[in-house]
Amino acid sequence: MKVDLTVLAIPGFIAAMAAEYTWQSRNPADGERAGDYEFADTMASLSMGVGSLVAPYVADILLAPVTPRTGRYAKALMGLSLAAAAAATVGDVVRRTRTTGLLKAGALPSRVTRVSSSPSGAAVSGDDDELPVSAPAPVAGAAQVPPALRRITGGSAVTALASAVVTVSTLWSAETASKKLFRLSPLDLGTGPLAYAVAILGWDFIYYWNHRFDHESRWLWAMHVVHHSSERYNFSTALRQPVAEALTIYVPYGVLSLLGVRPALVQDARSINLIYQFWVHTEVIRSIGPFERVFNSPAHHRVHHGSNREYLDRNHGSILILWDRLFGTFEPEGKKVVYGLTSNIDTFNPARIATHEWVGIARDVFRSETWKDRVGYLVRGPGWAGARRA
Repeated sequence: MKVDLTVLAIPGFIAAMAAEYTWQSRNPADGERAGDYEFADTMASLSMGVGSLVAPYVADILLAPVTPRTGRYAKALMGLSLAAAAAATVGDVVRRTRTTGLLKAGALPSRVTRVSSSPSGAAVSGDDDELPVSAPAPVAGAAQVPPALRRITGGSAVTALASAVVTVSTLWSAETASKKLFRLSPLDLGTGPLAYAVAILGWDFIYYWNHRFDHESRWLWAMHVVHHSSERYNFSTALRQPVAEALTIYVPYGVLSLLGVRPALVQDARSINLIYQFWVHTEVIRSIGPFERVFNSPAHHRVHHGSNREYLDRNHGSILILWDRLFGTFEPEGKKVVYGLTSNIDTFNPARIATHEWVGIARDVFRSETWKDRVGYLVRGPGWAGARRA
């Protein structure tokens, strides 16, 4: 059985954390530094790191029965999704029918007096088809929809999208696996330097796009937000890894196997990529000089973890920063970085760290009244969701 290189690197991770902590102790700051270790935060990060190692095995056990084409209960899950979607749609129709009827019953005369203010503040009146701003609005029909109907419709919508997420993500994972795609490829690059170069460079390029999409789609962000949830920035932050990767979709790394890269090398490329990312999570190393033109560095990645407006969704590269420079997402480190989320969750509870964005999506879907909004809350950007909710 092949051993994951990231597991072999764990002693090195621990040694680096100890060295960073020692340096901080010997070089105290006047005030608190974001890079300093905080026990509760560090324990949360370490627990998420352990969880990320265990999660794939748990996910395989839980999701195998519902994976399309191979899972025993896959058709039942798809049937549940369709039935729930139908129930939510019927609820929408009933709600709109009741709302339209109530609004017609409470309609006001078409010509009313409009009252507005001039720039000087003086009242101005005239005939118009608008409501007077000082008059009470008619009772909203939506408020008269029975609470039970709202709960049934919202619950059905959440069920439909949740089961669709499981179905799509498990099917995508199964159909784009390296082993499966390698069997379809007429190429085999072997295990030499060329094969490793293609694997590592190819993984890094695909990683850039996946990392970028993680920030641009709320579905993917719900998985990735775990890594950005800490308001600290040190080596322990690197270990705060997602635990729900099985419930997402991505540009398939298995494409590398279509180019002749053996699955074992694809896995090694993943590990090398992840190990490289560890050392850029620190404030101790300020710069690596001219190498920063090509390679990702602590300075570049500090920007990526910033919640400052100018730093949002920047510097997605892993080993190479060239991708960001090429595709317009590069931002140099300037003003002091404020770490964390634009709206921090203020908790060290691993369960809440891992699930808070999924809960937020479910809440928004539950309250939505159209499928356009429901799907939007899942697949569109976190920024869109916040603006739509406001």
